[in-house]
Amino acid sequence: MAFLLRHIVKFAARKIAADPVARDQATRAARGVAREVKQIAKDEDPAKAAGRAMRRALDKLNSAD
Repeated sequence: MAFLLRHIVKFAARKIAADPVARDQATRAARGVAREVKQIAKDEDPAKAAGRAMRRALDKLNSAD
């Protein structure tokens, strides 16, 4: 299982490195994740904050359909 995940990650990294548009999208996604992590770390109840962040992510994915 770990081999498969490692292979997928390497494939994605190569694709992102080769395509400027994908690099830009990956950069924006990483910054968004970092922003969420900071917000979770600052919150009094990190578990609750993580749940809210997950709900926002799921709502965003569902609205994209």
